[in-house]
Amino acid sequence: MKISLVGIKEAKIPLRPVTAASVLAPGMNAEINLPSSLLRHYDILIDFPGHKFSIGTPGTIHFRGPSGKVQINAENGLIQVPSQLENKKYNLALDIGSCISFLSEDLFDKLTSAHPDWPHMTGAVGSANMWGLEDEPKWKVMRVDRVQYGPLFLANVPVVDFPKDRLEFFAKRAGIPTAGLIGSNALVNYRVGLDYAHSIVYFEFGRMFNFPDFDVIGLTLRPEDDGRFTILGVAEFEGKPSVIQGTEGVQVGDHLAAVDGIPVAGSTMGQVWAMLGGTPGQDRRLTIERVGKQFNVTAKVQHFLAELPDEKERKKK
Repeated sequence: MKISLVGIKEAKIPLRPVTAASVLAPGMNAEINLPSSLLRHYDILIDFPGHKFSIGTPGTIHFRGPSGKVQINAENGLIQVPSQLENKKYNLALDIGSCISFLSEDLFDKLTSAHPDWPHMTGAVGSANMWGLEDEPKWKVMRVDRVQYGPLFLANVPVVDFPKDRLEFFAKRAGIPTAGLIGSNALVNYRVGLDYAHSIVYFEFGRMFNFPDFDVIGLTLRPEDDGRFTILGVAEFEGKPSVIQGTEGVQVGDHLAAVDGIPVAGSTMGQVWAMLGGTPGQDRRLTIERVGKQFNVTAKVQHFLAELPDEKERKKK
């Protein structure tokens, strides 16, 4: 079908050659970005288990699964879902374009203090390594026990603390107070239907499998315009750096050139996460580039953000 761009601002992004291709943004493999200000005029279905995206005129997509009323900004299409955490009501945005979930800094710190047993760490690794911002190595990450999100009860949700200035900017665009957002990392087992015309969101369960997105090598990376990946930091595991650092290890500013002999140049962020992931304890041979010279470092896949205590007990049973 043809999608009308009437009233939608278009920005032409300079294309940079990367391994005989061109990119819209570093670490992504896309040629066009359709904003929610455009999508709000259509029915949308994001089928994560089936790897499908469907778009249709209002009333043409048959949505299934539990549903709930949401608040939609009429100007930009941003969605806020009535939610509950610790029996208190909040608004949490639906952001399927985010690969990780965020909570406000105040709420994050409150939950950390109330639940010191909830797994937490410092450093954006795996799906939390979203953009490669300079402060990502200092991001606080935690696994939240349970979130009521509209009609859903989500368990073991990894979240990052949302800095106050960024949350204020996000809330201003949303038009109502918000405590954070739920990203696609919490919804990969669902088919998410967006009925913009009736302000309803559907969540159809599609599979049981949970991808272990934090069983990875503990590097925080930044994708560059030339297709390379710069190392911004190394996360700690059990109080020690999870990857050897120093002259014979990795240093901030080094480039990750290959994993187990497979070059990473020109890959997407998701592809690199997959290469760095595996079963905890497995070795990965990292080829590091520093000032034009390459050398190898062996690193182990670690089980970051281990399960919550009740989840461990369930697995034992």
